[in-house]
Amino acid sequence: MKAMALAAGKGTRLFPLTGETPKPMAPVVDRPIIEHIFDLLARHGVEEVYANVHYLADELLRAYGEHSRINGMEIHLSREERLLGTAGGVKRLEEHFEETFIVISGDALTDIDLGELVAFHREKGALATIALRRVFDTSEFGVVEIDEEGNILGFQEKPEPEEAISTLANTGIYVFEPEVLDYIPEDTFYDFAKDVFPKLLEARERFVGYQGNFYWSDIGTLQAYREAQYDVLSGKVRVNIPGRKINGTLWVGEDAQIHPTAKLEGYVVVGKDAVIGRGVTLSGDVTVGTDCWIRPNATIKSSILLPGSSVGEGAYLEDCIVGHSYDVRPGETIRGGALIRAAR
Repeated sequence: MKAMALAAGKGTRLFPLTGETPKPMAPVVDRPIIEHIFDLLARHGVEEVYANVHYLADELLRAYGEHSRINGMEIHLSREERLLGTAGGVKRLEEHFEETFIVISGDALTDIDLGELVAFHREKGALATIALRRVFDTSEFGVVEIDEEGNILGFQEKPEPEEAISTLANTGIYVFEPEVLDYIPEDTFYDFAKDVFPKLLEARERFVGYQGNFYWSDIGTLQAYREAQYDVLSGKVRVNIPGRKINGTLWVGEDAQIHPTAKLEGYVVVGKDAVIGRGVTLSGDVTVGTDCWIRPNATIKSSILLPGSSVGEGAYLEDCIVGHSYDVRPGETIRGGALIRAAR
């Protein structure tokens, strides 16, 4: 089976983090979000995945090249020179999708059972299937109304809770037959939710919604980004955490150095080649990314340090996201927010 990972968007709601990196490359437990998606697809037997890249595309291409392999799955990245929307981006690569295929967001975190989703799609004889997840605040999502058989009846875009027709959110995870692509014009900005799905309803196509017990977060805000980190470390979502697991709450990457006087409490990931200095305290849910350097007597609570960042001696961080290669000054105290290097 083949899949399409949508990875062209800007992720504006995750700014300023996405000012320096495309959202699919934002690390969750020291691995890019899109790499968690690649793992998920490979585990479920997907043989080839295509991904469109546009915003800061060179960073994705440097990481994976135009063609690469992960766990035996072929990965093909294709530069989208002009944004074409969720549907237009798939239409541009339609020559690769001759049979049933999966479309999935490359910048959301999920552990959905794709085998079960595809089986549901085939059992229903559907042209298109949407994976749905219940949410509390419908104002952040497009919601979908279905009947008892799972047939889709209607859509609503980000309604206020008191006006919502449903609490089932469209997760952006789809299973399609190739004929769906006939509903998408070529070389045109086109969206699945806004443009294609209403056409499927109007044409009375077999169009269904799947509800399963799976984790899903669109990681749409900095708060959601931090919550996704905690959800992974606390076992709420089934993804691979890099490094060697120690005592159930600590993961240590290859060649990482942790001084014996460092105090580590709670869920902690220490990435490859990271250095944790003398007297450092890490508590809560903390990720210290690849090549990070935490100097002596620094304290870090419930924070995420992206690869290459450093924390000066005696500094104190709480509820922070520290951007790539950002240097926290010695003795500095920072509570909350995202710390990103100014553009040069």
